[in-house]
Amino acid sequence: MPKTAAQHTPMMQQYLRIKADHANELVFYRMGDFYEIFFDDAKLASKVLDITLTARGKSGGEPIPMAGIPFHAAEGYLAKLVRQGISVAICEQIGDPATSKGPVERKVVRVVTPGTVSDEALLDAGRDNLLVAVAQSDNHFGIATLDMGSGRFCVLEVIGETALMGELERLRPAELLIPELFSLNDYTLPTGGLRKRPEWEFDSEQGHRVLCEHFGTKDLQGFGCGQMYAAIAAAGCLYGYAKETQRSDLAHLSGLAVENIEQTVTMDSATRRNLELDVNLNGGEENTLFGVLNSTCTAMGGRLLKRWLHKPLRCEATILARQSGISALLSHYHFEQLRQPLKHIGDMERILGRVALRSARPRDLSRLCSSLGAFPEVQVQLAAINNPHLTSLATQINEFPALVTTLEKAIIENPPVVIRDGGVIAQGYDAELDELRNISSNAGQYLVDLETRERERTGVPTLKVGYNRVHGYFIEMTSAQADKAPADYIRRQTLKNAERFITPELKEFEDKALSAKSRALTREKALYEALIETCNEQLLALQRAAAAVSELDVLTGLAERAEHLNLCCPQIVEDAGIKITKGRHPVVEDVLETPFVPNNVMCDDERRMLVITGPNMGGKSTYMRQTALIVLLAQIGSYVPAQACELSLVDRIFTRIGSSDDLAGGRSTFMVEMTETANILHNATAQSLVLMDEVGRGTSTYDGLSLAWACAEYLAKELQAFTLFATHYFEITTLAAQIPSVHNVHLSATEHNDNIVFLHSIEEGPASKSYGLQVAKLAGIPAPVIYNAQCQLARLEGQPAPEPMVIPAPVYAQPEPIVAAPAKPLTPAPEPVPAPAPTSAVANAYTKSTNHKAQGPQPDLFGSTSLVEDALNNCDPNTLTPFDALQLIYELKKMV
Repeated sequence: MPKTAAQHTPMMQQYLRIKADHANELVFYRMGDFYEIFFDDAKLASKVLDITLTARGKSGGEPIPMAGIPFHAAEGYLAKLVRQGISVAICEQIGDPATSKGPVERKVVRVVTPGTVSDEALLDAGRDNLLVAVAQSDNHFGIATLDMGSGRFCVLEVIGETALMGELERLRPAELLIPELFSLNDYTLPTGGLRKRPEWEFDSEQGHRVLCEHFGTKDLQGFGCGQMYAAIAAAGCLYGYAKETQRSDLAHLSGLAVENIEQTVTMDSATRRNLELDVNLNGGEENTLFGVLNSTCTAMGGRLLKRWLHKPLRCEATILARQSGISALLSHYHFEQLRQPLKHIGDMERILGRVALRSARPRDLSRLCSSLGAFPEVQVQLAAINNPHLTSLATQINEFPALVTTLEKAIIENPPVVIRDGGVIAQGYDAELDELRNISSNAGQYLVDLETRERERTGVPTLKVGYNRVHGYFIEMTSAQADKAPADYIRRQTLKNAERFITPELKEFEDKALSAKSRALTREKALYEALIETCNEQLLALQRAAAAVSELDVLTGLAERAEHLNLCCPQIVEDAGIKITKGRHPVVEDVLETPFVPNNVMCDDERRMLVITGPNMGGKSTYMRQTALIVLLAQIGSYVPAQACELSLVDRIFTRIGSSDDLAGGRSTFMVEMTETANILHNATAQSLVLMDEVGRGTSTYDGLSLAWACAEYLAKELQAFTLFATHYFEITTLAAQIPSVHNVHLSATEHNDNIVFLHSIEEGPASKSYGLQVAKLAGIPAPVIYNAQCQLARLEGQPAPEPMVIPAPVYAQPEPIVAAPAKPLTPAPEPVPAPAPTSAVANAYTKSTNHKAQGPQPDLFGSTSLVEDALNNCDPNTLTPFDALQLIYELKKMV
């Protein structure tokens, strides 16, 4: 591309000036019926949109790469670009081609970015589309969020990067604004919507000024964020970015809400993933808590439910208010009557957002009208329910009869998608529009009627009314009859044998007829814009009504789920503890074809930690997760899947479940495990719920056991959090004998014909064994490997070797006998690094069982020497734990 503008054509000079102001956006340059895309933008668009890359002549002596899309089909292409995290500047023709000298005047009317889109076609109706900004002040992080579609503008502050990551995981922004010098090494947006903005845009004083100017206030104290400097800095940047992209006043940003993290339950990113609230571990939406719980009737209700699930409350008054609302809706099945009118209410949040941005389409107004038309029936149903919380919602759902009447009269029943070609305003709404339409559509009949009248008036039967593209409309009479022309006839053209005239009436008709269509379209657009302004006059009241409808929809859906899924109302109590009777995992229960086995949970000041043992696949993780989900549901105000539930409010929920690595971040599976564990140990409190599953399994036996033991002891003694600690280290079960608040429970299983049967029932006390080989057999481990493992286990436990396996010979085309090789014993492990001393209980059991003697080495570990025989004869295999047996093996090895 040439460097000097003079080498380009005037049109390309105009384009390059516009592109210079939008270097980071792909520019859609309007030319007639197409958006043209040039140079590097064209190459990118061709690749992403799969459209043809061509060249349009030359500019500055070089071919101009070009691609184009029809302007009427731009939405589909925009959606594709936005999903790829690509922002687009929409450049429209604002000048008149007929009067322009040189290139038609153009300017960018809006910038479409992943976080600022509001068009229905570009949004996912099922989730919030958030623009988020982050600013930092020391160890404080200010977070500002904006949902452009609904106008919901919020700020909050958190301390520490871990808390920041947890909030970003909750918000899942479509676009994230951060200062240029700020780094988010552990966080990436799947859409690539990360935008680095200049540092000066995050100035708190400037943010304070622009926000006060927008809201018309002296300061921000009234919003409760006057001293939240980091949050104000983030909000100021976010507001400026939104103004820059939307090129509008953002009238629907009517307030600034402060999210108080002290009133919500803290959950880190690992916890949100592990609990699969609305996204499963594979990244899909199937088999999630939201999927089971969502039966809302509106899209905005579904989005609100997701926000509730990701932000459980610690405010007892709000929780109880929601519970009471659900209880009232269940009474006499009121929820069923309410769901009928709610189904007729559209996505008012986003419709009103487009109304505020002046980008609402005809069908938006039509849906708004039908939504408001359902309000009276909602009010009738709510009037029959005596509940303070529902009554409060009813007062916010105002009826708008005048607006409904106006919209019903103005908009046709099934309007077109856009106003561009007209046909939106109904017949009879505006007299001037009706007249213009009649002129345009009935011009022929008017001329016939005029011709008949003028023949009668003049007495000339051969008089004709016609039209000429050069001279327009005319009345024609022969030259012989021209003297009969009335006085108001004005000579327009003289022909060889005829005269043509025009009258004031025909001239007026001509002016109207020739421009009737364009004037009708102009008039219709003006009327449509007036309707948008009429809606904007009541925008705040409409937004409040939409918010109230959303909450009513969620409560109605939760009442339906409570009835359908047999949920109970949890009781919030003062005494610290969690008591769940016959609790169930709602997602697992939903997918099971057999009845779910419910279980109890009992935690109080005397049972702060439950050490859970039992076989793999026995249900430990399910038991732990269902406990967390029941607590979470209780603290959003929902009913819960249990026969009964009593709990005190928790301040945090932590999970350390499963194994995964972070190869991109250079972290192994064990490192990820330890990082998550460290976060729990640093931040859990006595009011927290902690789930720890198989801590320490990612390293050697001694290291893992030592770490698991120390973590459990710290949680029980120092933090005293309510903890469910699942483990296969049976040695940890001896903690119950040392710490009064630690109790053992296990998931039961039994063996039948050398196979394991899972009972999935929680029992008091530790498990008797882990059933690892049986589970491995179920998983399909080859039989010879299972037999070899049985042999090694027998050796380690000092038991007789199992009976040799008989392995049938495989059948080939020419069968040959194949003899199974005897199982090859494992090579004895090298002497380990000395492990931490076992607990007193383990040491006593070991000393009692081994009764070993300090003598010199022996020539053969399993020979018939007296020393080894004495040691083996003095131990009781039935009382040895796996850890004790391993210690015995090492002692015998030392003897050798």
